[in-house]
Amino acid sequence: MNWFIRRVSNSQGVSFSGHATRNLCLVLCMSMAIAIAAAVTVTLASEQASAKVLKGFIQGKVVGGLSEPTAMAFAPDGRIFVAQQGGKLRVVKDGRLLSQPFVTVKTDSRGERGLLGVAVDPNFASNGYVYVYYTAKTPRVHNRVARFTASGDVAAGGSMRTILELNDLSERQNHNGGAIHFGRGGKLYIAVGENAQESNAQSLKNLKGKLLRINKDGSIPRDNPFVKQTSGRNEAIWALGLRNPFSFAVQPGSGKIYINDVGATRWEEINRGVKGANYGWPRYEGPERDQKYRAPIFAYRHDGKPATTGCAITGGAFYNPATVRFPTRFVGDYFFADFCNGWIRRLDSRTGRVSSFATTPRFGTVDIQVGDDGGLYYLSRSTNSVNVIRLAGG
Repeated sequence: MNWFIRRVSNSQGVSFSGHATRNLCLVLCMSMAIAIAAAVTVTLASEQASAKVLKGFIQGKVVGGLSEPTAMAFAPDGRIFVAQQGGKLRVVKDGRLLSQPFVTVKTDSRGERGLLGVAVDPNFASNGYVYVYYTAKTPRVHNRVARFTASGDVAAGGSMRTILELNDLSERQNHNGGAIHFGRGGKLYIAVGENAQESNAQSLKNLKGKLLRINKDGSIPRDNPFVKQTSGRNEAIWALGLRNPFSFAVQPGSGKIYINDVGATRWEEINRGVKGANYGWPRYEGPERDQKYRAPIFAYRHDGKPATTGCAITGGAFYNPATVRFPTRFVGDYFFADFCNGWIRRLDSRTGRVSSFATTPRFGTVDIQVGDDGGLYYLSRSTNSVNVIRLAGG
């Protein structure tokens, strides 16, 4: 993996860093070509000035002051939990970033490791459970899913419970995945990268390169598709053949899952999450007619037309909020972002067509969530901020 770290400063001379390489194998990846392009220094002010949104919508910053954010999740009371790669889980409350983290986990944050995912329990109002995915240091470096119990705006002391210990990691620091979300029946889904070892994605002997499904207490549902072919924690495998599923989304109500799989040299994929599916990596990426593998519902190229090209698909979310603020034609549509080229696009649920929706600072967007208030929120690593897109006048 080739690493590129760019330094960018705003008009006041305040600098921040963004990490990139070809694979965005997570939060930071891009190709050498992207790295070369990014080598041209730009100002934060000009990045912000270039941010645009579809006519009739407006976007703005909710809160700044974060440090290398990776993922976010809403609590039912409106608080936003934001994971920072270095190990702090921050809380945004009433439009303000609280100074005290909810919790700080001891994590290996080298490369694409670190605190990478966060999910709020569907019964949070009664149990206060918050789940995180992070790279643990002991006894050997590996990714872990753990649960904490909220006591106000912080985790209660001694409340940590380990939910799932994943396989030990190799010396390679990329392709960790990390997104976690609850699906139908209160099952917890976990997206895991193949740790930059392609063969992992097709193996039922480890959890890498997979989408996992477990009960919220860490036990494994007996109706998982590979229970009879595996044993132990490998029974958690729900789908395989993924490269680096940095993010995925579960549609409220229907439970439909879309998996965003970061590609290698040519394609970025959106895959329909299906029990027992094999998405083909490393045997192919992008559109494929081989019936043994499930083809993506949409894929875009690294070298396509300027309006559609990108290099690393990151956040994605279905527009199904508790309170609909966008026009009704947007309900049920899927919004997804490319980290490198700084755009958010809309996949029409009725026609399957993809269209432009917003531009954002390049080398930045790592997560998208829809708030109960009907806003489309995106998390930017380049500006270290939570931002929101709303209907103008709504």
